[in-house]
Amino acid sequence: MDFALLLVVAVAVTGAVWLLDIVWWRPARRQRLLANTEAGTTEGLDPVAREKALKDPWPVDYARSFFPVLLVVLVLRSFVVEPFQIPSGSMRPTLEVGDFILVNKFAYGLRLPVANSKVVELGEPERGDVMVFRFPSEPSVNFIKRVIGLPGDHIRYEDKQLYVNGEPVPKRLVEAGPPTQPDELLLQEQLGDVAHAIYTNPRDPGPQMRELVVPEGHYFTMGDNRDHSNDSRYWGFVPEENIVGKAFAVWMHWDGGLPSFTSVRRIQ
Repeated sequence: MDFALLLVVAVAVTGAVWLLDIVWWRPARRQRLLANTEAGTTEGLDPVAREKALKDPWPVDYARSFFPVLLVVLVLRSFVVEPFQIPSGSMRPTLEVGDFILVNKFAYGLRLPVANSKVVELGEPERGDVMVFRFPSEPSVNFIKRVIGLPGDHIRYEDKQLYVNGEPVPKRLVEAGPPTQPDELLLQEQLGDVAHAIYTNPRDPGPQMRELVVPEGHYFTMGDNRDHSNDSRYWGFVPEENIVGKAFAVWMHWDGGLPSFTSVRRIQ
């Protein structure tokens, strides 16, 4: 289900009904009522009858009530901020399954809803950003990954080491994994100005990726859970037109029990 499309249709329908009533239907109802009175006025009618005669039909009443609310939701969701839920562990430890995040919709420019075409240039993705985008081979599905390569960058991933433009990306060990996953290492990676945590398993050979050059208008992305992420290493680059926005905060966590707001934090 394309929620953005449904929202646009709902705004268009309720707005059209409300506008038609203001311009055409309401004056026509009043004229019919006046024509049915001898004096050409509603003053002689019983108050209950007059109110009933002038009352808006239920479609108009609903349209007038819902249109402002739907319009505000559409504007906020399309141009300001949109909530998403994390369905997988590909961005652990930065994001956990069940995290509810907020995505800045104007960080990379204003885009029209549904069409997703950029109408106002405000900024571009930067290396290290956590970005939401539409999966290239299935645009109805939203993915969230970290931006690793910008247009023109040379990217290589070999023996658990990430290289950007021929330079190894610095990383350091933070701690070994939990007892249930003793081979999983928690590392801190320094991607430009962004220091962020990643998980990796030295015993898992994982993918080896020869050097690639990021094409113009595209981005290379990876999950922070490096051995358990379906990302650009497997399916290629993210086109600029598929970008949804920049994830900037976790506002709630829900794993099926009671929602938790103790994990509210800024996304690094």
